[in-house]
Amino acid sequence: MSAAEVVAEARRRGVALVRFEYCDVSGIAHCKAVHVDRLQQKLREGVNLTRAQMAITMLEHVVPIEGMEPVGEIRLLPDPGTFSVLPWVPAGAGLLCDQVNHDGRPWGACPRTYLKQAIARAAEHGVTVRAAFENEYYLAREEDGRFVPVDAPGHAPVYSAIGHDLTAGLTVETMAALEAQGMTVEQAINEYGPGQQEISVGYTDALRAADHQVKFRDAVRGTALRHGLLASFAAKPYPDEIGSGAHVHLSLWDAEGGRNLLHDPTAPGGLSEVGRRFVAGVTEHLPALTALTTPSYNSFRRLRPGAWAAATTAWGFDNREAAVRVCSPFTGREEESLNLEVKTSDGSANPYLSLGALITCGLDGIARGLQPGEPSAHDPARLPPAELARGKVRPLPTTMRAALDELEKDEVLLGSMDELLARCYLAVRRSEDEEFSAHDEEFELRAHFYRF
Repeated sequence: MSAAEVVAEARRRGVALVRFEYCDVSGIAHCKAVHVDRLQQKLREGVNLTRAQMAITMLEHVVPIEGMEPVGEIRLLPDPGTFSVLPWVPAGAGLLCDQVNHDGRPWGACPRTYLKQAIARAAEHGVTVRAAFENEYYLAREEDGRFVPVDAPGHAPVYSAIGHDLTAGLTVETMAALEAQGMTVEQAINEYGPGQQEISVGYTDALRAADHQVKFRDAVRGTALRHGLLASFAAKPYPDEIGSGAHVHLSLWDAEGGRNLLHDPTAPGGLSEVGRRFVAGVTEHLPALTALTTPSYNSFRRLRPGAWAAATTAWGFDNREAAVRVCSPFTGREEESLNLEVKTSDGSANPYLSLGALITCGLDGIARGLQPGEPSAHDPARLPPAELARGKVRPLPTTMRAALDELEKDEVLLGSMDELLARCYLAVRRSEDEEFSAHDEEFELRAHFYRF
């Protein structure tokens, strides 16, 4: 929509407050709300934001970063095409924003701009990226300071009819909220953990996929609150239960969007040479990439063998223990449905940074003509050393600190970021690592449950 259409639609729908929203480097969504009477003006000039706001950790401590002191401001400039009414909020609507300087040019630490730059680099290679985030999350009530799963004291079996019945009304209401914001819901299931859910939405262009991820988390959490429940996208909110991912599904298309570049019916598994090179780029950089796709302190509790979340750089065809899974296509629409699933991804990530980084790594593989190792046909944890070597399988970092060390060494990933964004990300995340390392498990779990 144009700016004028946004204002007209807001008034037509009885909107009183419009959120100007952005996602910080810690993956936390923030917003400032504008009264509808000021909307037309603010669509043009943006909303003010201190530079220091992006230097705040998920625990809301300000990290001293040069260029991000509480002196000077940037602007939150909304994208009119992201306007949507929020069904769970009375008279509320939202817009997603870029962070720009006073002259309207991109600010160096804007995550949404980072993804736009990655998309532009893909276009230079004749590639259009389509993607979707596949989210798992827990539903719980807070009782006596504890997060009690929605199906407690029992536990509904995975994919069970009773599991669907327990949250049927909330699920339908949540789907309606997602559809009202332009997402196509494909399926909804009860997952393995107690109170754990999954809703899958359809793919779209890369920028809108990241926009949808921000809106998805907002809609799920906001709708759950209306039912007196908390929804958490934390990677491992219950130490003894299965973790939650936000798997990234992506495919590569030609400039016209008419041909899936991953698809080659004559190749093994239907994966093209371009696809193999893209996979090779992702797996080569994966140890550093985890600092952006599974970035929180809690994330690394999930990346363990046997958790269907991947603990190595392995890839394979329909291998759910591999970090990168080549998803088998559906009969009759093989080209359309062939895609890659990156399992080393969770809901604590800033989707603009994680998807932008994934694209960057894959493009590096294409540009350099990289080749992946052999695809893993079994659980990597059970493979002998010789097969691991043929698959170029390496272990992933097991801590936030180790992942950040890998990121700091990765010239391709850091080089793809504006210098200010790179400094900001490393400083904020290292501060978070220090803060959580100084506290116990209970503090970690509670902080992540509430914030993601």
